[in-house]
Amino acid sequence: MMDAREQTGTAGRMPTVLARAATPATTGRLRLALRFCGFVVLVILVLFAGGFGWFADKVSHMATPVDPAKADAIIVLTGGQSRLDAAMDLLASGKGKRLLISGVHPSASRHQLQVAMGGDKQLFSCCVDIDRAALDTIGNAEESAKWVESHAYGSIIIVTNNYHMPRSLLEMSRLLHGARIEPYPVVNTNLGNGGWLTKPEALRVLVTEYSKYVLSLARGFLPLRPGAEGVTLAEASSVKN
Repeated sequence: MMDAREQTGTAGRMPTVLARAATPATTGRLRLALRFCGFVVLVILVLFAGGFGWFADKVSHMATPVDPAKADAIIVLTGGQSRLDAAMDLLASGKGKRLLISGVHPSASRHQLQVAMGGDKQLFSCCVDIDRAALDTIGNAEESAKWVESHAYGSIIIVTNNYHMPRSLLEMSRLLHGARIEPYPVVNTNLGNGGWLTKPEALRVLVTEYSKYVLSLARGFLPLRPGAEGVTLAEASSVKN
């Protein structure tokens, strides 16, 4: 049986063992690892801030085209009444043969949508298609690609807000192979001359949208979602014919 002196001696040696484990070399490696991690975080923050500056400047200089070139069709991504009004005006003025409204809520009927958008009821009935499957910008691109390729359209006008346009074009360009895409940014708030710096709500929207844009860029290095590839324009044309 171990006596009190043996217990005390063993306990007294434990701090020495622990102290020996924390050698200067181990401490040095730990500090180096922490510094490296801190440097990486700093670089990421600098790149993010620099990229945001570029993104905000790009968006703030976007303007709605006064007389856009004609295209085969028009696609509007839901998210605001002004987008829908602009798309309907383009269709009425003959800038596209047909209009797709992508991302409509499943509960919204065709009649309700037509009343909300106004315009020519006959034009809406003959030349407007509705997509209710898309839940986000990625879904907008996937459903739009199916629609474009099923009609074998070669040129498209994309209608959405200016802050949403970079990410929309990025997602659309991945799937609309061979189709010419013409952006039609809708501007609700003037962000020119650094105006977004003095508008907290605009700044919040830009930061949020830029973060999504960065994630969309990163997603480009991953495989497409199953079923997102669609068919080629040539295949769609052969099916149509």
